[in-house]
Amino acid sequence: MLHNQKVLKVEEKRAHSKASFAISSKKRRNMLRKEKDGIQWLEFELLAEFPRLKHGVLLRHGGHSTGAYASLNLNYGVGDERSHVEANLHKVSQVLNIPKLIWSNQAHGARVEHVATTERPKVPCDGMTTGEKDLGLLIHHADCQAAIFYDPVQHALGTVHCGWRGNVQNIYAQTVRSMQAKFGSDPKDLHVVISPSLGPENGEFIHYRIELPESFWSFQVKPTYFDLWAISEWQLQECGILPHHLQIARINTYAHPEDYFSYRRCKIRGGNATYAMLINQ
Repeated sequence: MLHNQKVLKVEEKRAHSKASFAISSKKRRNMLRKEKDGIQWLEFELLAEFPRLKHGVLLRHGGHSTGAYASLNLNYGVGDERSHVEANLHKVSQVLNIPKLIWSNQAHGARVEHVATTERPKVPCDGMTTGEKDLGLLIHHADCQAAIFYDPVQHALGTVHCGWRGNVQNIYAQTVRSMQAKFGSDPKDLHVVISPSLGPENGEFIHYRIELPESFWSFQVKPTYFDLWAISEWQLQECGILPHHLQIARINTYAHPEDYFSYRRCKIRGGNATYAMLINQ
């Protein structure tokens, strides 16, 4: 009897996942590709209606880095020459008119820090929130998900780095709780977008029984391959994010080396970045 109940719960979750994708596919929004002075980036159609928010997923074009880091590597911690990364960050700031860029020491955890000044968080964290204007919050990623949380009612912002460990620890739920506590955000007001990231066709976890909780197992698309996009969508909706306030890019970074760095594809590589910034208008 207990076994049958367990199987039923797994089947219900699988059905929920498939139904969720069906809803998303009917209302799927576009990614808007833009370019200026060699810098290329994507914007989310979901966020286009908010003139007081700037954002973008920065692609790997238009920078100064070479070799495996070519050319817009924005991560100091991957072995690229520091002068190249500095030049890349400076160019992004100038071209996109971002007065100050802030990033954290990402640790694949679930810690979310509030940023109220132009100083970087003093402790490792994978989520940042702010109510400050003209302060660009930057997330580094190469297969992991970069998410933007925007509350247009409170005019508050959160950015998140989420790899599979972040899903296991549910950093998305922690971000919602942080924005509720700091800004009084209602989850139903939050608009959430997730960057290009590792797709299900390359999301292999051969040790998933050890690495992933059993609640994730029903998200396998074939043996040992997992749909992290669906897991994130499920987690966010469980937090109260409305389906029509959620956009997942559903672009597989592994499969598009022309635009994206990928840790799974090549361990020696640069890093993309996603930024978001509140502005006065």
